[in-house]
Amino acid sequence: MHAFQYRGNELYCEQVPVKTIADNIGTPLYLYSRATLVRHFTVFDQAFASIPHLTCYSVKANSNLSILRLLGNLGAGVDVVSGGEIYRAVLAGISPAKIVYSGVGKTREEIRYALTSGILQFNVESEQELEAISSVAKSLGIQAPVALRVNPDVDPKTHPYIATGLKKNKFGIACNAALGLYARAARDPHLRITGIACHIGSQITEITPFVDALERIVAFAAQLKSMHNITVHYLDIGGGLGITYANETPPHPEQYAAALTDLARQSGCTLILEPGRVIVGNAGILVTRVLYTKRTGEKQFIIVDAAMNDLIRPSLYHAHHELQPVVKRNAPCTVADVVGPICESGDFMAHARSIEAMSPGDLIAIMSAGAYGFSMSSNYNSRPRAAEVLVDDSSYRIIRRRETYEDLVRHEQE
Repeated sequence: MHAFQYRGNELYCEQVPVKTIADNIGTPLYLYSRATLVRHFTVFDQAFASIPHLTCYSVKANSNLSILRLLGNLGAGVDVVSGGEIYRAVLAGISPAKIVYSGVGKTREEIRYALTSGILQFNVESEQELEAISSVAKSLGIQAPVALRVNPDVDPKTHPYIATGLKKNKFGIACNAALGLYARAARDPHLRITGIACHIGSQITEITPFVDALERIVAFAAQLKSMHNITVHYLDIGGGLGITYANETPPHPEQYAAALTDLARQSGCTLILEPGRVIVGNAGILVTRVLYTKRTGEKQFIIVDAAMNDLIRPSLYHAHHELQPVVKRNAPCTVADVVGPICESGDFMAHARSIEAMSPGDLIAIMSAGAYGFSMSSNYNSRPRAAEVLVDDSSYRIIRRRETYEDLVRHEQE
């Protein structure tokens, strides 16, 4: 469910016409619904209310400070993958004691920053990373809280670029190798074992892979106890629950929780969950304005002012985003490629899409753009990044101003 709905022929975000915001602030424009963000987080978090758990929002999905602060005020922790994301989270008021730090390439500077910030745990991805964390902790005279990211070798049945739990992926440590590393960590005076972590991928629309992964992690925890007398307190099962972009039918968070709760309870551990897309994906849209239309041979193009630098998912993953007219004209539909201004043939929002015929000046809402939209945007072709706006019932405010040309060169020197 989300708060982008038509009233008559006009698309609204909560109580505000999308066209009003676009006309006042300009395009391209990221637009988020506060009510949807609150609802999505609350429904997800409450689904696990019967067991000890911590819902750590995945910052990489959308890292805007206002969104982080909103979720933090609802009780969220965060899953981060860089020092910069730690900085954002703390600045947004989230307690470091609710921060888990994932990612395969943590630098020593980032490790030091995380340790001095007092994060909950590192999700460690390799033997050398474990050594680096121990070394930095020793230099600080403290213990580092660590969980090894165990690779359960579960196929998440998703796009290969966002599958992370298979043997061929760069993430995690094989179970057999992890047993030895845990034993080594237990002997290290500069490390404190807190849990086990795994994450099998993103945009997963079936429950079975999650259950398979948790079963293997619970069994692994039992092995640690029986073989090395190591007790863990947290099972971090990552994120990955999918959303509806087109015709997908992902499980509801309550179904997801129901499938995992008994296993988690049997483990005796606190469950850490890392939802990202499922919280923000359908809570945001990208609004773009038609610049031109043209026909080349038998091909129809709708050229808009948003581009792959604003939303790279279609170019990178061939991802599908629904396209909706902000104001319906009840015009005949046409089949067209919706493309941006960037000098790349890969700059498109949709290929061969049936869409209401458009004219210059019309507005299009690119749906389900709240996750991995602005957070993956860039200044390619020296294009200023879009503004971000948050709607709250009948009011709205800019939560990130549109960049200017001056912003593009602010940190450069002649």
